[in-house]
Amino acid sequence: MLESVPAALRLTIDGDAIAANWRWLREQGGEAACGAAVKADGYGLGARGVVDRLAHEGCRDFFVSNWSEAAALGRMPEGATLSVLHGAREVDMATALSGTARPVLNSAEQVARWKAAGGGGCDVMIDTGMNRLGLRPEEAGVLEGLEIETLLSHLACADEPDHPMNERQLASFRQVRSAIPAKRYSLANSAGICLGAAYAFDLTRPGLALYGGVPVPDDVAQHDGLRPAALIEAEVIQVRDVEEEESVGYGATWVAGLPCRVAILNVGYADGYLRGFSNVGSWRSRDAIYPVIGRVSMDLVAIQVGREVREGDWMALDQDLPALARMSGLSQYELLTTLGHRYQRHWT
Repeated sequence: MLESVPAALRLTIDGDAIAANWRWLREQGGEAACGAAVKADGYGLGARGVVDRLAHEGCRDFFVSNWSEAAALGRMPEGATLSVLHGAREVDMATALSGTARPVLNSAEQVARWKAAGGGGCDVMIDTGMNRLGLRPEEAGVLEGLEIETLLSHLACADEPDHPMNERQLASFRQVRSAIPAKRYSLANSAGICLGAAYAFDLTRPGLALYGGVPVPDDVAQHDGLRPAALIEAEVIQVRDVEEEESVGYGATWVAGLPCRVAILNVGYADGYLRGFSNVGSWRSRDAIYPVIGRVSMDLVAIQVGREVREGDWMALDQDLPALARMSGLSQYELLTTLGHRYQRHWT
């Protein structure tokens, strides 16, 4: 039997940073309770660890996308609740009725299914203009008789504070609140929290900002209030000399203008370091920054280095998610949720 061998990739997750980000977001929401979206395995960092850390901080409301994620998460901490944003399909009903989590009902069909099964407390999504999940406000009649714990909607353009869609959705949700009885009302995601107290209602649902993302990258105050939560490091598995006019990587997209030294890192698009970083990314070691050269491949990336870099050294990826997004053309969400499972994972 083969012994476990440490991967040449490390992902260090800063639990204190996640907790500090949650506290900052809670403060921005004023009197509203602050929940946490832990879908996509805690945005790639590990949902179980995020739930346990934030429950310790006082978070009581958690959200996943589907029932498979709910099952993978397992038992919730004492006093905490879990909501499943995609509602309940027919095949989900046995699990949904078990009481381990609440469905967020999104359609008249889901509401009818829940009523027919004698389901108890549930959440409901109302569409206020995004045209994704949720009932239209004019369908509210189908909700009669439901025990609605939290009535939700979702903002489409909150990361653009001046977009007129924000005020239209806010006005629509206020009308919904006056027309549909529920114990609590929730509209704001991470970016919505930053739009101001008017968007907070009773419960906010941050996601990206918990994990070090900046939902409105041009907002300097957010950069000061939110801390990076993940450090990615990759090991140098080979260092080689490349001669003038030799190319590096698939497609020969980078050609050496002069003789140079190249380090090969054990990381690629299978680990979430996607091809958008080809010829534009960078890695750092100590105080030096080294550019990515050539295409990122599935498991490997090449960087141009000096003589100080040796095989076995470790390189770190910049933790500034907005900067990485601008560099690669990827969203901050993609940068986190595509990390994969080949890392040595460590919580601090």
